[in-house]
Amino acid sequence: MDAPVILPTVADVDEAARRLAGVALHTPLLSSAALDDMTGGRVFLKAETLQRTGSFKFRGAYNKLAALPPEQRAGGVVAFSSGNHAQGVAAAARMLGMRCVIVMPSTSIGQMKAVIPPLLPSRLGTTAMTTTTSAMTPLVAHNLVPLIT
Repeated sequence: MDAPVILPTVADVDEAARRLAGVALHTPLLSSAALDDMTGGRVFLKAETLQRTGSFKFRGAYNKLAALPPEQRAGGVVAFSSGNHAQGVAAAARMLGMRCVIVMPSTSIGQMKAVIPPLLPSRLGTTAMTTTTSAMTPLVAHNLVPLIT
């Protein structure tokens, strides 16, 4: 049976905005006459490539980690990603002074393996495992908080 979906409330959004104030960048909303002409409407583009780590993923990672109670934050964080989520988690953990382990598939492209380590306060691991549960078990044993957003 699937767990019930709990949607964020207005209060949750306000609290996230408070946590992100002064941390996440205000990225511009851009318009494009060419896209407007092509679609017959107004098209707006959110320039999230200008956000820290080049992606909106930073906002979610920082918000989640900053919301953790201090005793959980002290345990560190582990994330399973080979992309923007990994970069966002690594950058947020570094800013919050948290231990961080990013686990990537061993088949991850070299570019991502090169981009993420400078962001990490701790380490980068790779795994050939196919399930995050089996990959997470040894890391949870070291009191790292699994980050699922």
